[in-house]
Amino acid sequence: MFSKHQAQYFAWQLTRRLASEDEDKLTGAIMDAQIDLNPHQVNAALFAFRNPLSNGVILADEVGLGKTIEAGLVIAQKWAEHKRRILIIVPANLRKQWHQELQDKFGIDGTILEGDNYKKAKKEGIKNPFDIGDGIVICSYQFVKSKAADIQMVPWDLAVIDEAHRLRNIYKKGNKIAKAIRDALNSVYKVLLTATPLQNSLLELFGLVSVVDEKVFGDLDSFRIRYGKLNNPTTFGELKQRIKPICKRTLRKEVRAYVPYTKRISMVENFTPSADEQTLYQKVSSYLRRPELNALPSGQRQLISMVMWKLLASSPFAIAGALDTIIQRLEKNLAEETLFNSLNIDYEALQNTAEEWINDESLSANREVEQSILEEIEELKSFRTLARSIHQPTKGKSLLKALNISFAKMNEMGAAEKAVLFTESRKTQDYLRTLLESSKYGDGIVLFNGTNSDSKAKEIYKAWLKTHQGSDKITGSKTADTRAALIEYFKLQGKVMIATEAAAEGVNLQFCSLVINYDLPWNPQRIEQRIGRCHRYGQKHDVVVLNFMDTTNEADQRVHQLLQMKFNIFDGVFGASDEVLGAIEHGVDFEHKVKTIYDTCRDPADIKQAFNQLQQELAHEINLQMVDTREKLFEHFDEDVLQKIKINTERSLDKYEQMLLALTKTELDKHFKEADGGFIIESLPQNAPDNIPTGEYELPRRDGEHHIYRLKHPLAQWAIEQAKARPLSSEHLIFRVGTKGTKVSVVQQLKGQSGQLQVNRLTVESMKRIEDHIVTCGTNRQGETIAPEVLEKLLAYPAENTTQRPIDINTSLQGQLERSKTTIMEEISQRNLQYFGDEVEKLDTWADDLKVVLEQEIKEHDREIQEVRRTAKVAPDLHEKLHWQKRQKELEKQRNKKRRELFDRQDEVDDRREMLITELEEKMNQTIEEQHLFTISWEVI
Repeated sequence: MFSKHQAQYFAWQLTRRLASEDEDKLTGAIMDAQIDLNPHQVNAALFAFRNPLSNGVILADEVGLGKTIEAGLVIAQKWAEHKRRILIIVPANLRKQWHQELQDKFGIDGTILEGDNYKKAKKEGIKNPFDIGDGIVICSYQFVKSKAADIQMVPWDLAVIDEAHRLRNIYKKGNKIAKAIRDALNSVYKVLLTATPLQNSLLELFGLVSVVDEKVFGDLDSFRIRYGKLNNPTTFGELKQRIKPICKRTLRKEVRAYVPYTKRISMVENFTPSADEQTLYQKVSSYLRRPELNALPSGQRQLISMVMWKLLASSPFAIAGALDTIIQRLEKNLAEETLFNSLNIDYEALQNTAEEWINDESLSANREVEQSILEEIEELKSFRTLARSIHQPTKGKSLLKALNISFAKMNEMGAAEKAVLFTESRKTQDYLRTLLESSKYGDGIVLFNGTNSDSKAKEIYKAWLKTHQGSDKITGSKTADTRAALIEYFKLQGKVMIATEAAAEGVNLQFCSLVINYDLPWNPQRIEQRIGRCHRYGQKHDVVVLNFMDTTNEADQRVHQLLQMKFNIFDGVFGASDEVLGAIEHGVDFEHKVKTIYDTCRDPADIKQAFNQLQQELAHEINLQMVDTREKLFEHFDEDVLQKIKINTERSLDKYEQMLLALTKTELDKHFKEADGGFIIESLPQNAPDNIPTGEYELPRRDGEHHIYRLKHPLAQWAIEQAKARPLSSEHLIFRVGTKGTKVSVVQQLKGQSGQLQVNRLTVESMKRIEDHIVTCGTNRQGETIAPEVLEKLLAYPAENTTQRPIDINTSLQGQLERSKTTIMEEISQRNLQYFGDEVEKLDTWADDLKVVLEQEIKEHDREIQEVRRTAKVAPDLHEKLHWQKRQKELEKQRNKKRRELFDRQDEVDDRREMLITELEEKMNQTIEEQHLFTISWEVI
């Protein structure tokens, strides 16, 4: 058993705020995480906290190394420090994934803010829907641009920006989204995530770094002058040093020891559509290529026609449904929104796609209608009739054949006979369910989509609730719990999960090794998301990716060829390369270009030429020399550091978990019943709050079948507050060193001894950060000092209270306390001096950058003056000599003016530098608070 004094000691240790350099800095956040973290991820998160004066960092690990986890760890640590105003900016199609990852892996809820709930909040009288107090807001790039003024008004504690390479061209004119984000978050600490911080030009590095901190480099012109030519080793080394404090990058080859990878293997199933299917395709595609269409709203023509192309390729059922919707709109003269909403029910990716597409179309509704709407309706009806007459699409028959082959491949690999079958259409999904339910795979079919409201999903959900009653797997959110139920059913009983794009967002299916793309998105990032559900950390087998190929469709074949050969998306260990995904910047750029080819090219020769041109454009986007430069600039790998982090993390986790369990056991007393891997509570103390559930508890990263016990849990928070608030008198504690499983030699040496022990808490605030130090000091009966680290180990042993007695405190304890305090303050001062020195050095080089342009211009004038003097000397006559001397005077006047400007600019820059240094000095002011926790006498037996 542990004493109340030890419980208080554990409570303060578990919640103390630590310095950036402390190896236990992230232990609380790591302990709460429902995932085993790799050393490079912990290292990256520690890097984000390195300098309290920093404005942010760029985490630039290669694809597949878990940048989201690194950022999640930073978010979890900020949350633990009660710095909870956090903004996450991501591409629209990643919003749900981020929401789910934070919830599943770190137990933190976020709010996805978009148009509808923003308007709803405004109607409810909420002045600024972004200002939700303690809470995480997740939104898209486009939404941030449109609501930048609201965002600027919130005092954010942290902003995380995913796919941040979208901001790297901020220095170019017209990059409105990047500039809006930079300006709205100018003074906010930012974590940027990108696998491609540098792609084609060093100016992109300038752009990304300036989003984080505009005081790292001067202006664009000075950056060009300083680093335009990197073939000079000194210049290269200087740039590398300047970005080292702000950029962190890990390569996959560097962490193979910690992160095992499996391969992707691609398979293609060819099929030839029937005559009716080919006729349908030709008629609808010809219709979509017309310059004028009454059926599609002018303001959304590009977007809606892209959806029509995709549904046409998906299945006759999908295009028939879309045609039906369009016919209704024409017949009833329905609003544009009605068409959009109706199509969104079937094509679930429409909302996200619409947000990503740049709408540069005319919104005018007054265009002259040159053909009869009635004629167009009749034509559309004929398409619909033809589509409805096709009951057994050829691709569906090919699917059954392909499943047999693919499952044979799974057996050969030793993988489970499971497949996730992706389609972009809900109507195609319904058709595939009917098809497969009548096959030998019928018993193992499960649907997964945006609503998950079919009768089988409801049955699975009910059974899941019953199975997991009383565990933390049940969140109370029906949407989240239904998703979890369907995934578990698929894992334990299912054969084929037929999924729409909803399953590509935030769903982990690493137990499945077969991905089938029944229809293929044109956006490579969306394909990468699909495959990444199965080909991810934790996958034990190679992942087979099966695609279907229409042998009669040249355009479909060329899209697949580009994705296969250029993007390398279906094969290899890592899938789509950083270079290629980074080159297109937005997946929709590629999607736009592909759609343009479908819209404009009819015959195979035109299609071939257009795709060849697109392939060439992609090749130009990838500057291999710049890729090599990037790797050399960001190279800072140290294997010893990762090994040390791995050992420290494992040791700290064990220590923190033991303290949390010991504290909980002490506070619950007789209500605590030990169990394997955790404990059981059948009843609660009278003063415990109502929101603590009874039942079985387990620590994170176990089997997840019980209440997950983490520092954020209401029970842990109650136990911590109880222990902290308890006034403690001096008591005599007897430590029994034989009762702990692991024997610690330095504690064993105290056996038979006794003495005194005092614990104080020292809180220091400086550099915008607060750190807590739990100071232990003690002596034995002979008055000899016991080292603090030995006392800390002693307090981890069970102890029993004997008598409450006044203690005649040994005077040497106070001396020890003062010495410890002095040491701590000296360490903090040294750290702050280093931070201050780094920032001043950064400001000095920034000031030098700003002066370099004017100095360059003066040098250019001096060169011109020398040239004019030489020309004047050899002038053949007086008239020409006078001309050149006049020119010399003009240039000297311009040079002198530039010199005065330089002096003024230097004064201005120096003033700005001094102002910034004054701000730094104010941040360095220290506030110290000291609290005596308890003094005890001790005895070791």
